[in-house]
Amino acid sequence: MRLTTDEEIRQLLQEAQHVAIVGWSPKADRPSHEVAAYLKAHGYMIYPVNPTAQGTPEQPVFATLSDIQAPIDIVDVFRRAEDMPEVVEAAIAIGAKAIWIQLGIVNEEAAQHASEAGLKVVMDRCMKIEHQRLMPSSAA
Repeated sequence: MRLTTDEEIRQLLQEAQHVAIVGWSPKADRPSHEVAAYLKAHGYMIYPVNPTAQGTPEQPVFATLSDIQAPIDIVDVFRRAEDMPEVVEAAIAIGAKAIWIQLGIVNEEAAQHASEAGLKVVMDRCMKIEHQRLMPSSAA
């Protein structure tokens, strides 16, 4: 199901607790790092996914989605459009509830496949920006 209205996206943001950040970067100046830090500061459990990044005892980093031992509500993707089919397949395999394809990234076929598999889909939007816009009371 493609989420396009403010109410649909707000409901997803309110219901979600566990967010996997695929394409997370350990570099603080990268959007994936910034969004993950923001979401964590606003009460979400964050699971960074990057096969080449090192974790810390305070923040483990997972090589793949299947390495995460918690149920994932949203897979927030910071990868190129051509990488989306592989990420969608992995999200389906772990039973994620939604896939969020970041601002500037569009892959209609992958979004359609995710939707047909029962995942909620948000595409070409930033989770941080949408959270700030739709949930201002919690976005201080």
